[in-house]
Amino acid sequence: MNSRQRFNAVMHYQRRDRSPIMDFGFWDETLVIWQEQGLPKGIDPDRYFGMDPQWITAPVNVQLCPSFDFKVLEDRADTQIVVDNEGVTKEQGKFLGSIPRHIAHTLVDRTTWEKEFKWRLDGHSLARFPHDWEEYTLKQSSGKRDYPLGINAGSLYGWIRNWMGLEAVSVLVYDDRRLFDEMVETIADCILAALKRALASGIQFDYALMWEDMCYRAGPLLSPRIFKETLVPHYRRITQLLKEHGVDVVVVDCDGDITKLLPLWLEAGVNTMFPLEAGVWQADPVAYRERWGPDLLMIGGVGKRILAAGTDVIDAEVERLAPLVEAGGYIPTPDHRVPPDVPFANYLHYLRAARRVWGNNLSNLAPMLSNIQPTSSGADDKFAWHLG
Repeated sequence: MNSRQRFNAVMHYQRRDRSPIMDFGFWDETLVIWQEQGLPKGIDPDRYFGMDPQWITAPVNVQLCPSFDFKVLEDRADTQIVVDNEGVTKEQGKFLGSIPRHIAHTLVDRTTWEKEFKWRLDGHSLARFPHDWEEYTLKQSSGKRDYPLGINAGSLYGWIRNWMGLEAVSVLVYDDRRLFDEMVETIADCILAALKRALASGIQFDYALMWEDMCYRAGPLLSPRIFKETLVPHYRRITQLLKEHGVDVVVVDCDGDITKLLPLWLEAGVNTMFPLEAGVWQADPVAYRERWGPDLLMIGGVGKRILAAGTDVIDAEVERLAPLVEAGGYIPTPDHRVPPDVPFANYLHYLRAARRVWGNNLSNLAPMLSNIQPTSSGADDKFAWHLG
């Protein structure tokens, strides 16, 4: 089977030769640290690690168009003050700085919404498609594609949270619900307009990908009641359009504890949860399947902390998830980008175990790596040295 056939077989509970072997990616700092632990420099990590093609999406822009100009306002020793492509002024680290600190936002009220944002959400703009779109569609419609291809289906809350900041959007929901509802509807209209052109092109997409990141360790950032009242109807508009064009795998990328929102996403036709972050709330794909059944598709669920915990823990988790992998509707991957406290050798051990158990004895990594041994405790002095 090729990667496209394998992906679709897994997500539709059909027979397949093995599970796809995928990842979520890596902190930039992780790869730098791993280079001192044996990772060759200048390589493509996914190609080097033998991953199946993943998260390839068509070049259709459903976001702000045009985006804001990126500017560096101040360059400090370890950080930069920038204005990003969403109009957010923030301080971001140059190393080990995955979460930037928001300083100011262009979107603050109805006036700035209408002046700076609303016009950037015209879904009919031809600028949302590359100049060679027709050539691209011919290539992708040829039937020769051997990898799963997705289409970006946007975000109904996560973008607004980015544009305004968490505190401001949380207050807006209660102080000016009409404006919040208008923002969500405008975004949904934009997404639908762009999707209609893309879906009418003749390309058969294998999945759609949404992004929200609207949960944290204690649950959702928006109440389930408001989620159901405002977001669910617009999710349903999007998923219905996708289904009419044969796209029945709709993925939402959301970190945190998604338990309270998961049934509402399913109700709205968003049926694939990613990355199933384990977290302190101990989310578990096995328990999710038992609770919500086969209608729930999943990608992720391998706790990133397990990868730092040593070989015995890694092996036990790979074996524990094996029956769920075999049942289908689930592709195991780390539950977020691999952080720098995971030793390179541990990650290689995880890949060997995954390829053996989930990959039906897929060949191991290059023999030249066989001398790199994993840790048994998860502690790594070299990493401690880097942090020091």
